[in-house]
Amino acid sequence: MLARSEPGGREEAIARLRAFIASGGYVPGDRLPPERELISSLGMTRGMLRKALEVMEREGAIWRHVGKGTFVSRPAAEIDAGLPELVRRMTPVRMMRARLCIEPSIAREAAINASPEAIARINLARERARAAESWAEYENQDDLFHRAVAQASDNLLLLALFDQLNQVRRAVAWTAVIRDSERPPEDHSSFAEHDRIAAAIEARDPAAAHDAMRAHIGSVSARLFGEV
Repeated sequence: MLARSEPGGREEAIARLRAFIASGGYVPGDRLPPERELISSLGMTRGMLRKALEVMEREGAIWRHVGKGTFVSRPAAEIDAGLPELVRRMTPVRMMRARLCIEPSIAREAAINASPEAIARINLARERARAAESWAEYENQDDLFHRAVAQASDNLLLLALFDQLNQVRRAVAWTAVIRDSERPPEDHSSFAEHDRIAAAIEARDPAAAHDAMRAHIGSVSARLFGEV
């Protein structure tokens, strides 16, 4: 089993949990998955998850009942109330074109600014995605890989922009994609594409990182939705 890494502090853990609630379509009264499932989905330690839960409970966004679980009490302030309407009007092609505009530039910034810790997070998510035993696990680790790249940019505005984009991406793509296998095949093209992105960032090569990310998103788009 691969070791877990600590996210970049309490605020990072809270941001991941809020994004999970928003993209999962949870509404007040819904129960969140058990802690062990959240730990796996969010890629964080039990300690960091509990800190995030404590903060959100103090804010009134969730409430916890011993023996019954954790429930959503109201949407977190960061969740965009207009997101459902945006998702409804967004097509897969438009969503992928937005990714092509934004994520290659984020990868370029990551190659310039990534810390050793940020590079380690990228590589951990990349390894976990390759080792995934199901498409659901792969999707979670793919999310974490792309978010780790955004975090490596060391730019909070770019990270916030990525989080918004990723919420829409998950909502649009997950409802449109039909899988014909239980897990990604060993020759799944995204594995090698992730490798090239990570290698370019670690090599501090902005142009190569930009091009590798653009090629990856273009490949995913062509495979899932056709050319954009």
